[in-house]
Amino acid sequence: MVGSVFPMTASGAVVRRGGQRLLGPIDLRLDGSGVTVIIGPNGSGKTTLLRLLHGLERCREGRVDWAVDRDSALSRQAFVFQTPIMMRRTVRENLVYPLRLRGASRADIAEKGDAWLKSVDLAAAGLQRASTLSAGERQKLSIARALIAAPELLILDEPSANLDSRSTREIERILTEQNKAGTRIIMATHDMGQARRLGDHVIFMLNGLVHEEGPAERFFKGAQTDAGRAFLAGDIVE
Repeated sequence: MVGSVFPMTASGAVVRRGGQRLLGPIDLRLDGSGVTVIIGPNGSGKTTLLRLLHGLERCREGRVDWAVDRDSALSRQAFVFQTPIMMRRTVRENLVYPLRLRGASRADIAEKGDAWLKSVDLAAAGLQRASTLSAGERQKLSIARALIAAPELLILDEPSANLDSRSTREIERILTEQNKAGTRIIMATHDMGQARRLGDHVIFMLNGLVHEEGPAERFFKGAQTDAGRAFLAGDIVE
């Protein structure tokens, strides 16, 4: 049996770009269950932390370690960007593309494609160009495409930013179902209602640092830091 990619441990991890520190030093341990929500003001380092975990940013100092080798860890996770990236193909072709890359059989591609189109309520749109979908539908497709290859970890950057309440509710349904099915989720969100609804664990970022982290219930009932309490109260935090 293949072991889990977790726990993930970041030790003194620092991301720099153009000589500027964007993140860190970060010391953090994440285990293999539940939903972690990353919150904080704009520019606090939420997206950079996600990109570091997914290998899109490199440590300039420190390290990020998984329970398996780095290549194996990265191959068993998927990343959903805030703005969905759609190929110039049909909805179905966009959805099953990860399976084609992995050399899956036609039967497997057909079966999983049908199942996921139905799961995200896009069965009727399978032969449409992906570019014709609404913003909410494109994001659902993007999430389904990330999940179709059954990653152990799903990372999402503001998955419902600028979407209406109906689309947000649908995306939260998909994520909740997948987490119950065993997919570990780490996501950044600006929506505190969403963070409360989905989160088991909270990371509060400020100025490129993990300012506070712990169980979501504890954080939302009584943040341990002045900045955390101010942020939850809607105050400007710098």
